[in-house]
Amino acid sequence: MSVNPTDRAVPTSALVRVRAGIFGIFGINGFLLAMWVVHIPSIEHRVGISHSTLGSLLLLLAVGAIAGMQLSGPLADRYGSRRMVILAGSGLAFATLGPGFATNTWQLGAALVVFGFANGALDVSMNSQAVEAEQLYRRPIMAAFHGMFSVGGVLGSVIGFGTLALDLPPYVTLGIASAIGLLAVWLCSRPLLPHLGVHTETESTSGKTHGRFSARVLALGTLAFVLMLAEGVANDWSALQVKEDLGVSNAVAALSFGAFSAMMTVGRFTADRISAAVGPVAVVRYGALLSSVGMLTVVVSGWLPLTLLGWALFGAGLSGCIPQIFTTAGNLGSGSAGTNMSRVVGMGYIGFLAGPATIGWVTTLVPLTTAMLIPFACVLVAAGCAGVVRRDSPTAYRPHS
Repeated sequence: MSVNPTDRAVPTSALVRVRAGIFGIFGINGFLLAMWVVHIPSIEHRVGISHSTLGSLLLLLAVGAIAGMQLSGPLADRYGSRRMVILAGSGLAFATLGPGFATNTWQLGAALVVFGFANGALDVSMNSQAVEAEQLYRRPIMAAFHGMFSVGGVLGSVIGFGTLALDLPPYVTLGIASAIGLLAVWLCSRPLLPHLGVHTETESTSGKTHGRFSARVLALGTLAFVLMLAEGVANDWSALQVKEDLGVSNAVAALSFGAFSAMMTVGRFTADRISAAVGPVAVVRYGALLSSVGMLTVVVSGWLPLTLLGWALFGAGLSGCIPQIFTTAGNLGSGSAGTNMSRVVGMGYIGFLAGPATIGWVTTLVPLTTAMLIPFACVLVAAGCAGVVRRDSPTAYRPHS
């Protein structure tokens, strides 16, 4: 498919194919991440490590992801985000094998570094594709892409639940997931937008904005940090929290992540319409408050259905918050939209990856369920700071030029 960067009247059929391809990439990313998440308890047991050691290893995953993001951005600018999606997506599919075959601490650590690197690189490149598609659509569609990530997460958690119930070894399940990932990346990357090379000159003309953070970007980045820290905790610790607190099997514990992901999915597919009706500030403020209710329910509950409800409410509240932040960051009206977006996303991603490690360390002092007061505090802070996503204009994005 050939797209003229100066022609904003892109054929509808071409855009539909582009959007479908991006949907698929977001979905397979969520699927592969979920397959790792639901196997954390069994892999932790297989390797024979404590919660605190697991927390440190998750920090290695974070370091790998940040490195992948830093490398992927410049390469996407030079060679196009489509190529980086193919490379990073294929790399993530291969990296999914590593944790399943790890039998000791250093093997698991090395596997998580590689997994994190590939996941970070894919996160940057697929979001770059999403931004380009949203600009061509001329209406907000970012939340729906993130909703497809959640669809992949739900699918991965359900399949993980089934394979755990069948007592399949993690390396078997993750090997199948790896093959599915490779096939999905090959199919979904074909219709993606090619490299147009139209942003370099524009960004260079505003080079004075590249060297520092504006106060607004820093505020948005901080908000993204606390919210994605809370989301990261749910991704990596929800199953372990339910297993440890309620004494259920690995398969049943995996339902907590499924409940969280399911409500994230529903919320993300409806977030654009809700934001149009009540505004982005209300979406973030009341969404964060709903999440606080959910997490408080998790902390005080001793009954499985109520605990699952708490994780579901936590996901529902968080679902629409991050897309509002990203959209605001890309449409501040000052500085480079791409630079603003990358900084806010980067700060949020650090929170997403640092949160699980923080919980691991805290569990050396308090029980895991008590440590969940950390994400509870984070979403309360986000509710109080929701005003930073207020936009200067009613449009949800800036026209692509």
